[in-house]
Amino acid sequence: MTDAALQRLTELFGPEFGHGKPFDLTKLHQVLAALGSPHEHVPPVIHVAGTNGKGSTIAFMRAIAQSAGLRVHAFTKPHLFQLRERFVVAGEVVSEGRLISVVERIAAISRDITQFDAQVAAALTLFDETHADLILLETGMGGRHDSTNVVPRPAASVITPIGLDHQDALGETLAEIAAHKAGILKRSSPGFVARQHPEAMAVIEAEAARVGAPLFRCGAEWDAYESRGRLVVQSETRLLDLPLPALRGRHQIDNAGLACATLLGPQRFTFADDAFAAGVANAQLPARLQPLTRGALSAQIRARGGQVLVDVAHNAEAAAAIVDALGAWSGDTIFVVGIRQRKDAQRFIKTISPAATSLIAVPLADHHTAPADLAQIAHAAGLKAGSAPSLAAAIQNAAQSPAPRVVICGSFLLAAEALGLEGA
Repeated sequence: MTDAALQRLTELFGPEFGHGKPFDLTKLHQVLAALGSPHEHVPPVIHVAGTNGKGSTIAFMRAIAQSAGLRVHAFTKPHLFQLRERFVVAGEVVSEGRLISVVERIAAISRDITQFDAQVAAALTLFDETHADLILLETGMGGRHDSTNVVPRPAASVITPIGLDHQDALGETLAEIAAHKAGILKRSSPGFVARQHPEAMAVIEAEAARVGAPLFRCGAEWDAYESRGRLVVQSETRLLDLPLPALRGRHQIDNAGLACATLLGPQRFTFADDAFAAGVANAQLPARLQPLTRGALSAQIRARGGQVLVDVAHNAEAAAAIVDALGAWSGDTIFVVGIRQRKDAQRFIKTISPAATSLIAVPLADHHTAPADLAQIAHAAGLKAGSAPSLAAAIQNAAQSPAPRVVICGSFLLAAEALGLEGA
């Protein structure tokens, strides 16, 4: 599938890999000023940072707001198939032609910015030019120096669970990484925080106190939990009794709770219970423990009485969420894994190992850890492991087991490949 928008951005601004470095937003601010400062007069912005759950939390907020009749813009990353998926303008993915047109306007001002800077400038310009009631804005990496952190007065800031990822850029410890994420907090703008490791929460609380951002923390000012097959969200002023999310896993209950708590907060919108219920029940996001049920890739496994699940998990914390969500299975559980070079493959594989009968390592389309190296890591973790030259070959190998459960994970690239081969 040709991605003309990504090709054009790469021609104009270079490859996206390495976005956010150096941590300097000066040039982006100059470009935005030349564009008429769209970040200064866009609709209310909810700015989302964190390590895991950002996309799902935004999906829940978007579904709730749209169920209430609001027009919603959203900028998220990464994409699965085409770059334009990142840009949702008034509820619709932007057309390739319109995105390229805006990108070329930006390049005419300056090409001396990163590709991710250009994406953010394009998103803000598109959002400024089309009416909407709300913007959902996801950070690319970190927060304090992220390109999305140019919005001066967000309606709310959201921090999802923080874990160890992008350590080459953000720091080796949770505290160092949390310091970047907490950089999205702004004076007088409420901050909504998922349950965190104490080390990360301490940093967030200190930053909130420093800048004067009121905090609403899971387990303190609000909470969310499953009770009798329902999602209960309780703030200081309101109680919601909602259906469980369609998205699978206990972590999605946490993400839905964070979304609800944010939209219950002190902002200009008031949502009816029905909007929360419809949004939580109907929110969808591809490759979040998504079962493959009808296509070509999963056919061999289904013919053996098994199932195939696809997830974009690519760090240890996300892997732990998968393990927690899988539950029991009568047959083998085979993980098919591909991991990018810059990720911590050892922690990822060690985390999934208690739930795995075996592991098959596969290559990715770009910048991957060699499958043989992944298999060696899995052996060291006590797993039966091997490698395959492709995802299709790995599925064929897995189909030799009776009624296997196959979990494809480790990278957005691998999840996209799986969905493409399935025809999903």
